[in-house]
Parts: sequence; structure tokens; C-alpha cells
Amino acid sequence: MKRSTLITVAVIVAVVALFFYMTTARAGQECTVCVEFQGGANCATAAGQTAAEATETAHNTACGPLVRGMNESIACGNRPPVSVQCRAR
Repeated sequence: MKRSTLITVAVIVAVVALFFYMTTARAGQECTVCVEFQGGANCATAAGQTAAEATETAHNTACGPLVRGMNESIACGNRPPVSVQCRAR
């Protein structure tokens, strides 16, 4: 393999590792949220600095596969979750 190819691959790996570290390093809570919407159910896990932030992100992520369009996304987001489980990271 050429030296320039190795350097390019190393830089890409470093950028991906830095992105992953920066998005998860300050996350102190991890929450799993389950939702039911229009006959479907889904669960998602997310991390955040606070339990509220992690819960909101997991709720939005759980609604994603269950909705079609912005109106349903808003409606699903306004429904209370079926279950919420949080833990410290």
C-alpha cells in the first residue's frame, strides 16, 4: 500500500474516533425508552449529560420507525413513553 493511502486511512480513523469520543464523553446518563404509537411499539437507548436529555433523545429515536411525516412525529413525541429506564454511565 502506498504511504499516502496509509496516512489517509489513519486520518479518517482518527477523525471517527474523535467524533465518537466527543459525542459520548460527557454523557453521564443512559436511558432506554419504549413507546407505543398507532399499534406499533419500539424501544431506543440514548446517552446524555442528564437523564432528561437522554430520555428525550431516546424518545425521539424510538418514535422514528413508527411514524410517517412530521405530524405523526410530533404526535408520537407528545405521547408519554410506556417505560423509561435510566442508569449512570
